[in-house]
Amino acid sequence: MPVKIAVIGAGKFGEVHLKTFKQLEMLGVAELKGFSTVKQAEIDLYEPMYGVKGYLDYKEMLKKEDIDGVTVVTPDFLHREIAVYAANQGKHILCEKPLDVTVEGCTEMIETAKRNNVMLQVDFHKRYDPDHLAVEAGVRAGKIGQVLYGHCYMEDRIEVPVDWFPHWAPHGSPVWFLGSHFVDLVRWIIKSDGDTVYATGSKKKLLGEFGIDMYDSASAKVVFKNGATFAFDVSWIIPRKFEAIVNQGMRIVGTDGLWEVDSQDRGDRSCFQDDGMRTWNNNFMREEKDKYGRTIYRGYGVESIADFAYNVEFLKNGGTLEELAGKYPSGEDGREVTRICAGIHKSMETGEIVKL
Repeated sequence: MPVKIAVIGAGKFGEVHLKTFKQLEMLGVAELKGFSTVKQAEIDLYEPMYGVKGYLDYKEMLKKEDIDGVTVVTPDFLHREIAVYAANQGKHILCEKPLDVTVEGCTEMIETAKRNNVMLQVDFHKRYDPDHLAVEAGVRAGKIGQVLYGHCYMEDRIEVPVDWFPHWAPHGSPVWFLGSHFVDLVRWIIKSDGDTVYATGSKKKLLGEFGIDMYDSASAKVVFKNGATFAFDVSWIIPRKFEAIVNQGMRIVGTDGLWEVDSQDRGDRSCFQDDGMRTWNNNFMREEKDKYGRTIYRGYGVESIADFAYNVEFLKNGGTLEELAGKYPSGEDGREVTRICAGIHKSMETGEIVKL
């Protein structure tokens, strides 16, 4: 029997969730029961497109619809309230990253989920990228020896905070929006939590040109408990004419080797009269047609969301949370990422090295 899923938040990334669950309907895995959003325009757009009812109040949706699990795809600072409410209703939860912007909020979400015996999963989709899967497997197998240090960078074009999210960008930061991705990825690859952090940040372009009081960029050095050190550089103000919406990559150096991944330039480039130069990350999400002419979406941006449905299916068929432990990005993983990102913010604000 298909698992019954609802989506809370139907904005820029919420539609990826809607597409994923409608696709899983074709496979008999999931049934999309509804979605909620605070914008009537999104209800008017997506109701006929996806054939499900939209709600302006997620609590009303959870009350009226028969649902096994929900996905939370709202601005970061709203995750906590929604996830706690859903857990208390007995719903399994997939929450977009970061889990919450406070360690205390993460803990409340984790404890509420445990108390209600529901799964709390975080959509750290970089773990599902085939290039990153290869790095994790290689490092775990000892291919580069003991990890010594590394560098990660993720940079969005300026339309992300200015055009996509102008209302909640002042409540977020490039650390939460971008840095949390790579902080989780490094933790997962090297199997260690953060110990200390020192960070600096800049507020120039967004504040000076657009009146958005938020960091343009952040640079952090994190020392992990296993002794490895990683530098994280994030920003969301690179020029609009950059050939991809995001520039990103990582480098890991160990005692016996190194591994580099350029997640932006994967060798797929184009140049069109109207668009100019572009690079494509088809690993993230690509649209195809199957042999029946149906639209199919593939890539790690879809697979990380679909993983939640398969996990709920496992639980619904008699599996246990204990059996799933360690096989998905958990609330505890989300809390450790928040601990590091909150430490980065504290260091930027105080100018001090922060013990995590």
